[in-house]
Amino acid sequence: MPPKSAAPTAKEASPLRVIQAAIQSGQFAPVYYLHGDDDYLKDGAVRDLLTAAIDPSTRDFNLEQRRAADLDAEMVASLLTTPPMLAERRAVVLRDVTTLKKAARGQLDRYLKNPASDTLLLLLSPTGTKPDAALMNASVSLDFAPLTPERIRRWIAHHATTTLQVDIDDDAAQLLQQAVGNDLHLLAAELDKCASYVLGAHDAEASQSARAMVDVDAVSAVVGVRRGETVTDLLDAVARHDAKTAVSLVGHVLAQPKMSAVQVVMMLTTQAFALSFGRARRDAGIPTNRLPSEFFTFLKETGGYPGRPWSEASSAWTKVTDGWSADACQRALALLLETDMALKDSRVSSEEQVLMSLVLALCATRTRKAA
Repeated sequence: MPPKSAAPTAKEASPLRVIQAAIQSGQFAPVYYLHGDDDYLKDGAVRDLLTAAIDPSTRDFNLEQRRAADLDAEMVASLLTTPPMLAERRAVVLRDVTTLKKAARGQLDRYLKNPASDTLLLLLSPTGTKPDAALMNASVSLDFAPLTPERIRRWIAHHATTTLQVDIDDDAAQLLQQAVGNDLHLLAAELDKCASYVLGAHDAEASQSARAMVDVDAVSAVVGVRRGETVTDLLDAVARHDAKTAVSLVGHVLAQPKMSAVQVVMMLTTQAFALSFGRARRDAGIPTNRLPSEFFTFLKETGGYPGRPWSEASSAWTKVTDGWSADACQRALALLLETDMALKDSRVSSEEQVLMSLVLALCATRTRKAA
């Protein structure tokens, strides 16, 4: 059975709420098992738990952070049985816990049957690994799945206001996500730059009555992207069959942080599948006003990557579905497959040229006749 804690269990609330409840109450479970594919959130959770649970004046004596693969059974036993020094509690962080050798894992399993109340044990699984059922059952299990695009938009606002002590308007948050994507590490770095930018320009007198505000101009200045030049603008131009706009955006999009032609093709492929689905639903008699909810369900079931919050993608696709025939959708998917293969060919010399050819071909699907 999992150890008792004043905090709600992971099944009752999100991992971040479980941790926040423990921090606010000052009562921590003896063992937490952190797994899932969002390493940024896992690292933040570890940092928050250690800050709240371990006295900073004795941190050097009462905190051990180790890689599981480096430990043998004797070392695991020593880590878990050492009492706190001059403090109420000590903490042990075992990263990549599923890589423990057999004897070391046996030592951990024996400890988990009766964990010490004066030790906070944090067990972390690496991204891409299946959660360990035994560890889940012997701890407070926290699943840090990647945030959905909608939740990332809310995370941007929360991180700005609580961590960076600045406000960010909705348009700026939207532009930042469109330019940077859904990588929390990169979003946090760019948001930190935006905060520094507006704080540096914030008048001292004004700061007495209002916090600094990250707006669209600040995001444009720091990230180097302007409204109307993001990957979602490119997606929308292709969806409208607007070749002139789409081609003009390719260079701007590829110049943005961490953006590649392969990523753009992935988003265009999600869009093409969605439009094919939407066309099929319209042909089945579904009225246009029901398409947003149909698209939302499609994204939920397929887990596609639309490059923006699902609600925004659903709204954008609804506006253009009637401009796509079933035949055009099939041709688009064939073009996308060919381009994906071409981009993975080491002989390709220019991603920009390949992507320009693709968007031109996609925009031409409206008027081309089937072979």
